[in-house]
Formats: sequence, C-alpha cells, structure tokens
Amino acid sequence: MMLFILVGIFLLEVSFVRAVPSNDCMPTVELINQDPYPANPGEYVKTVFEIGGLSNPDCKSVSFEIKEDFPFSLNPGATRKFTFSGNAYVKDYSTTALAPYELRVDKDAIDGNNKIEALVTYIDSNGNTMSLIKEFEINVNGVKVDFSISIKDFDSTTNTLTFEILNIGEDNVVGLTADIPKQDNVIVKGTNREIIGELDANDDTTFNYEALPKDGEIALELSYTDTINERRHMEKKVYYDSSYFTDRKASEVQPKSIYYYLFWGLLVIIVIRWVWVWRRNKKKKEKERRESERKR
Repeated sequence: MMLFILVGIFLLEVSFVRAVPSNDCMPTVELINQDPYPANPGEYVKTVFEIGGLSNPDCKSVSFEIKEDFPFSLNPGATRKFTFSGNAYVKDYSTTALAPYELRVDKDAIDGNNKIEALVTYIDSNGNTMSLIKEFEINVNGVKVDFSISIKDFDSTTNTLTFEILNIGEDNVVGLTADIPKQDNVIVKGTNREIIGELDANDDTTFNYEALPKDGEIALELSYTDTINERRHMEKKVYYDSSYFTDRKASEVQPKSIYYYLFWGLLVIIVIRWVWVWRRNKKKKEKERRESERKR
C-alpha cells in the first residue's frame, strides 16, 4: 500500500514540474546604438537593439516588438516586430540578433531621457509562450524655452500697464507675441496684442498696454517660434497689486527749488541782454553806413 502511495506522489510531482514553464529561456535585450545622440524633436532617430540568449536550447523562438508611445512613433508600413529562431548557436558565429528601428521623435519631446518600451515574447522548450516588457531610454535634445513675467509699472495718469519678460530658457525665440485675453481683472483699451519679436536666452525686454487693471491674477498668452521652427503657445499668469504703484514719490509733482527759478531767470536776462546788444550794434553799424554814403 505504501508503495502505491509513493508512486502516486512521484507521478504527481513529475506532472507538476512539466506544467511549470521553463525559466531557462531568458533572452536579453540591450539598446546598443542611437543615431543621432541626442535625438532632435521633429526628426528621426535610428536605434539598434541587440537580442541575446538565442543559443539557449530552451529558447525555441524569440520575438521583439517596439511599443509606440509618446514621444516615439514608427512610419506606416515600417517593421514593428522581429522574430528569431532559438537554439541558433553556430561555432565562431554571433549568438545574438539585431533589431533596427527608425523612430520619429515628436516635436514636443522633453529634454533629456525619454522612455520607450518593447515587448519580448519567447517560446520555451515545453512550448510555453512567455512575455515580458523591457524599458529603454532615448536621449533627446528638447527645446528649452520658458519665460518669467512680472509687472514693472502702472502709470495711472496714462493707464499704461508695463510688463517685463525674461527668457529663462537655454534657446532663443523669434516672433514672440503677448496677448491679454478678456478677463475680469483687467480691461484693455485698444489692441490686446504686443509684438515683442526676438528674445534671446537670458535676455529681457518690456512691453505695455493701455489698460485698467484690478488687484489679482492677470493671464497672458505667449506665442513664439522656437529653434526647430515650431510655433508654440503657453499661458503665463502674473499677480497685480495696486499698492506697489500708488503714492510713489517719483509720480508726485515735486516743488521747484529757488535755484531752479534763479537759473531760468538769469538765463532769460542773459538772452534779453544779448538781443539788446545785438540790435544796438546793428543800428549803430547801419547809421555809420548811411553817414559814409552821404559824405561821398
């Protein structure tokens, strides 16, 4: 009886082992080349992935497929999936395979490393199909543009609202414009768009509107063309506090000192004296000329 029980347990263990997928087939994948490095937004980047472990007799088949996701995509009709036969070991020959891709880099790709995933599917010696996700990083030279905006001045006598803008990014921009959309905290008189033009990295400039601002946030819409000739838009908000621009000494009419009046009074006297002397000399010369003519 004990013998039958032991045989039954042995057969059950054998059956269980066969049902478990083999872990011996474990292909490796590496990103071995990126051209250009870094990649440029709005252009293509060539990549080469190396699939290893194909000489393992437990690997019957291995496939590799890029998963398209922002900011990388493939052209329609491009090869998306590569399949390789396992157990392909030949003496003195490479036991790895290459999967080349030409990827389109989105114009809005961020600067630095951007992630891309790939699906690796393989069939082991027991006929079990296994899948795993591999993650890679592709370096992108993204456009680095940002702005810092503040309110520099408000002249209540002319309703002139002056902004100051600084390009805090690393790239230059051209065709920069600033719009103030309709909103509760500011009423714009006349045009709501100011054309700023070029603004290099780390440079600043000012622009102004005829406007009636209220305390609170004022939204501005900026538009510009970047170094890859892409027209871009962003919104910036700046807080207006009227207390900073009221009761300012610079805006008050300063009384004139006694020296101011003395200076201008003296200047008027000098001018009058000079005119009087000039007219007198002119008359004297005219009189001498007439007397000289009579003597002839």
